[in-house]
Amino acid sequence: MKPIKLYSFLLLLLLSGALSAQTVKNKALAARILADSRLDTIENRSLRLLSGFAAGTSYGEIWIRDLNTFIIGSLRIHPKEKVKDILLYFFKFQGKDGNIVDGYIPQKKADKSYDPERFIYSDLAPDFAAHKNTVETDQETSLIQAIRKYVDITGDRSIMTEKIAGKTVTERIEMAMNFLMRERWSAKYGLVTGATTMDWGDVQPEAGSNGVLLNKNTKWAIDVYDNAMFYMAINDFLAIRPKGVKTAQDWRKIGASLKKNIRRHLWLASKGKYLPHIYLNGSPFSKDFKEEELLYSGGSACAILAGLNTPAEIAVINKQLVNAASKEKHATIGMTVFPPYPLKEFPNMAPYVYQNGGDWTWFGGRFILGLSKYNFIQEAYTELDPMLERVLKNKGFYEWYEVRTGEPKGSGDFRGEAGVLLDAITDLRKWAKANQ
Repeated sequence: MKPIKLYSFLLLLLLSGALSAQTVKNKALAARILADSRLDTIENRSLRLLSGFAAGTSYGEIWIRDLNTFIIGSLRIHPKEKVKDILLYFFKFQGKDGNIVDGYIPQKKADKSYDPERFIYSDLAPDFAAHKNTVETDQETSLIQAIRKYVDITGDRSIMTEKIAGKTVTERIEMAMNFLMRERWSAKYGLVTGATTMDWGDVQPEAGSNGVLLNKNTKWAIDVYDNAMFYMAINDFLAIRPKGVKTAQDWRKIGASLKKNIRRHLWLASKGKYLPHIYLNGSPFSKDFKEEELLYSGGSACAILAGLNTPAEIAVINKQLVNAASKEKHATIGMTVFPPYPLKEFPNMAPYVYQNGGDWTWFGGRFILGLSKYNFIQEAYTELDPMLERVLKNKGFYEWYEVRTGEPKGSGDFRGEAGVLLDAITDLRKWAKANQ
């Protein structure tokens, strides 16, 4: 046999052996996943909880940022017409400028003692009151993503031609995206903006308006979470817009530019992570505070789901989050920020409280989905384990967890957590069945 043929033959043998070994590993992992009875327990509990639509026991409102993360589960147990109606209600509160509210609640259940001027009303929904935390830039994008999921699950594209006050949903979606391009846009960077918050959070460090409303003290910033959400929303709109409908903007071109600018301005290739913020009118933090050293888990999860990172980069991001979580006794990759902001830097939220270093499966579960999407199945299953265990231990789904004590905190029956865990379990089982 000639040397070159012999080399090729040996190479094929090596490759065949490697593939066989990987197949054996995949089969073993698939068997473990399919035999894991915890997944059945949590799936059943999730579906029972998703009989309702409010965010959780502490929230009477239907929030779009939450509904977007459990709508897939909701469609397993509710008629599509019911879910469709809930989605359309958000457009009944849409502002003339195109903005979308955070959530709505029956007026008789609204707690008006908190901030009566905060409520938003619409003649199209007279029995409800809505609200909007204006420091966020994810309400519009969350609604678009939720509608894409509705269409994908039900096959019902008629939602796009439904009319609300004379405008179709297709037109109203574009109004919402144009709101971001007009009111929340940095021409300098070609990226969407918002108030300075922690990662995906909805509280700013500056005084005034309970931290959730824009005010004269607001420091405008750019972060990866808001931009990854917008990038996903643009792609979702392009996937479900009715054929033949002309749009006012070339969204495919805008999406491509957005992806390029996220990579150019926010991705720190040398560090394998995303920059927390780019500031537009000054930073709210002291000059000696090194914010760029912090790790954001939620924005990273959404960036991965948006397709903004390569598999090699995902492996690096994941390793950093796993290493950071190992420094706190009860942390998972869902810990919002590593390490927390010092109180003197973020006076509206103490370290290890809520979004300032609290552990949120609501986003940790989305990171698991990102790992599954890019075939990091072993990592996904391993890193999901502590999230499953604490749901079983605490006999329920909680809003967030204290990483030093493991104590469940915030709203009980938190549907966002139930939704992302259900989606993660579904993805893992789908892979396992294909590889058993």
